[in-house]
Order: sequence, then structure tokens, then C-alpha cells
Amino acid sequence: MTLELNPEQERRLAELLASGTYGSAQEIVDRAFEILLAEAEWFASNRDGIIAAIDEGLAEAERGELIDGDEVRASMAAGKKAWLADKRTA
Repeated sequence: MTLELNPEQERRLAELLASGTYGSAQEIVDRAFEILLAEAEWFASNRDGIIAAIDEGLAEAERGELIDGDEVRASMAAGKKAWLADKRTA
């Protein structure tokens, strides 16, 4: 099988090779497949929970139970700050 890469893909492949993290283009493709397969496996094993969370969110939106974007960003920033603090103490 032969694959054609677009210029952006070729540039990124060259960057990964130049970084020294991977020894060959084949190693990069192998790792990409590992990641894609792991992601597909994770999604398959969590599919029902994901669908339930989406359904719950849609139902909340239909009831008008939405959270303001600024509130969401503030909550996410606080969570990130706590996570970083926890990582520093670990």
C-alpha cells in the first residue's frame, strides 16, 4: 500500500523525525495506529456513558438549564489551577 501525504502532513512528519523522538516514518505511523486504536477502543467501551451525557446535556438545554460561557471558563480555569497545584505537590 502506498500513502500520499499532503504538504502539511509531510512537514509535520519531518518535524517529528527531526525531534529525534522517532527513528523512522514507520515508527510514527505505528504510534499513530496505536493511538487511533486505543481511542476507538476507549470510545467503544464508553459509548453508552457518552451518549447518556449528551442526552442529559440536551435535555438540560431544552429546559433552559444552560450555564453562561464566562461561568464555564471560570470553572475550567479553577479546575486547571487545582490540577496544576496537585501535580506540583505530587
